[in-house]
Amino acid sequence: MSKPVDFIEVWRGDLVECVHQGHAVVCDERGEIVAAWGDPAAVIYPRSSCKMLQALPLVESGAAARLTTEQLALACASHNGAAIHTTRVNAWLADLGLDDDAFRCGPQMPDDREAREGIIRAYGSPCQVHNNCSGKHAGFLTLTGHLGAGPDYIEIDHPVQQACKAAFEDVTEETSPGFGIDGCSAPNHACTLHGLARAMAFFASAHNRSDTRSMSADKLARAMMAHPELVAGEGRACTSLMRAMDHKVAVKTGAEGVFIAIIPERKLGVALKIVDGATRASNAAIAAILVKLGVLDPNHPATKAHMFAPLPNRRDIVAASLRPTAALL
Repeated sequence: MSKPVDFIEVWRGDLVECVHQGHAVVCDERGEIVAAWGDPAAVIYPRSSCKMLQALPLVESGAAARLTTEQLALACASHNGAAIHTTRVNAWLADLGLDDDAFRCGPQMPDDREAREGIIRAYGSPCQVHNNCSGKHAGFLTLTGHLGAGPDYIEIDHPVQQACKAAFEDVTEETSPGFGIDGCSAPNHACTLHGLARAMAFFASAHNRSDTRSMSADKLARAMMAHPELVAGEGRACTSLMRAMDHKVAVKTGAEGVFIAIIPERKLGVALKIVDGATRASNAAIAAILVKLGVLDPNHPATKAHMFAPLPNRRDIVAASLRPTAALL
């Protein structure tokens, strides 16, 4: 087993104050490793980085036939709970003849400042639609209705979750060793980092194939690239980096330091994991790898904002900053 590699340093003054270590894999369309750092066999929970895998059964079943590309992007999203997200998810629910009570993701105070302060000013409480995973759960509900299944769609033995597991194992080409319960209460299946990168390469090369699963994967990836503001939101790495790459690459973060990239023009898939789970480090590391692969401009403001993220203090003075190590540069 290979040890994790030093990925991101935090510099304060003339000293390295902190080092974030990680593993990363880049796969080609055959699922072969073309670049790796650390241990490709490291077993992880992909968390929200694999939402496009969880959305595969929604599309390939035919349940998504009438859904828009915006809805498909939301099915893959970890959104900020801004109005652009919640109004669309609520409209989706209404189309299904359902309301917020149908969700099983739980309420969450939105990350979007305007939405959050609006709730506070109204002495209100967040709804489940504000949950960053509400788009994914709207997709689950759509598939539930299509299958005529029961309302508790997050249970591991529910037809929706069984379909998600089957798709996950097929595209990662691994038998998952187990699952954990994600922040939104849905099962999250474990896999190796190589398996996750292999799955992303499947999505990246899907446009070259005509089978139902590949066409579904291509449709989801293109929806993400077309609507980066729906996949995350303003100020988020997913959104700003996809815009910086001219909507030609799909990227998706996951909790506890996971990040993936789908690169259709190169037919490459990327997966990384920061060992200590730091999001600031996974943002910087994915940017550095995308620069290294030649698909992200190193001089783009979004690149610099994440790859060399400034760390201001309480007076808004930049007191420290992130810096990729030589391994990524």
